[in-house]
Amino acid sequence: MGFNVLLSCVIATLFTSATPPAFDVQGHRGCRGLMPENTIPAFLKALELGVTTLELDVVISKDRQVVVSHEPYFNAAYSITPDGKPVDKKDQKSLLIYRMNYADVKRYDIGSNGNSAYPEQQKIQTYKPLLSEVIEQAEAYRKAHNLPAFSYNIELKSVPSEYNISQPEPAAFCDLVESVINQTLPAERVVIQSFDFAILTHWKQQIDAGKYPNVRLSALIENLRSPQKNIQKLGFKPAIYSPHYKLLNQRRIAQLHEQGISVIPWTVNQLSDMKRLKEWGVDGLITDYPDRAARL
Repeated sequence: MGFNVLLSCVIATLFTSATPPAFDVQGHRGCRGLMPENTIPAFLKALELGVTTLELDVVISKDRQVVVSHEPYFNAAYSITPDGKPVDKKDQKSLLIYRMNYADVKRYDIGSNGNSAYPEQQKIQTYKPLLSEVIEQAEAYRKAHNLPAFSYNIELKSVPSEYNISQPEPAAFCDLVESVINQTLPAERVVIQSFDFAILTHWKQQIDAGKYPNVRLSALIENLRSPQKNIQKLGFKPAIYSPHYKLLNQRRIAQLHEQGISVIPWTVNQLSDMKRLKEWGVDGLITDYPDRAARL
């Protein structure tokens, strides 16, 4: 048994394990429809609303910190610079987190302006947290409110054309994220997802070699290829197949289930779509509005 796997087993005895729920409601970026995305307030609100999984995104800073953020830069739709000025759209992609130390990243306000695409989103001053901080705060909230153990669905934001530009290459990226997980969570409470199959392939190889804990792997899908072709390209059967919800039908869900693969689509925000997908047999869904999903 590799040292990392042994360490994971020890950690698992220190933290409550999670039994996968009958239907997995995942709070997208916490609860983007209600709180500033990928922030501590969003994750705690999602837990208050009863999600069974916190869905979040991670990127890497210049000083190799794992930062919770959807983009590897500061999105002009809601970001404010340290001197109090809104980020200009023409400048946003030059503000690369991969070229900043985390102390500088934390100085940006990503909540006070709100997000016009989500009118229900509360406007509060907040920042991009570290993955370790999200886990620390969420676990403290769980214990304080006596909540059952929930999962973390962590997306590594990786694009092959951006290797060594706005992100590390897959092996280095995975190592940094795995190090945080190993120090904080048991493997059974973690899902690693990515659109970049190189990330998932590397993680699977490390699991098979006994170097990484045996977390669930989720293939994020936004292309029009069939599940069979996507899984063939991936090279192994993931625990979870996670496509855009409009790419699903009842037949595809049944075919994936026949292979022992769970189906959890993204990003489902309308109650009518949630109900239809649940009737079709999906195992859960990712939503910006966990309050709507609670009606299921």
